[in-house]
Amino acid sequence: MIRYWRRVCAILIAVPLLTGCFEDSKAEILAKAENASDKAALTEALGKPDNIDRVGPLETWTYNASNGSVDFVIAGSTVTLRKTGGKAE
Repeated sequence: MIRYWRRVCAILIAVPLLTGCFEDSKAEILAKAENASDKAALTEALGKPDNIDRVGPLETWTYNASNGSVDFVIAGSTVTLRKTGGKAE
């Protein structure tokens, strides 16, 4: 019975640690979204963002990367700016 619980605990600890290993890098995210000029194209290229901040008519869509994050500033439905943050490459 103790062996069973040790295995369960090991799996519960390992799974969250491994999920970070499967995120794209900042460069990969930027490459996938290179031709995205509006919300629909960005969503098609990258899926739903990890976070959305809204300030008036501007939205900042944040995608988490394995080495930081990538933000896309959107005015209306047009992607206007791309920036990276977090850990250095």
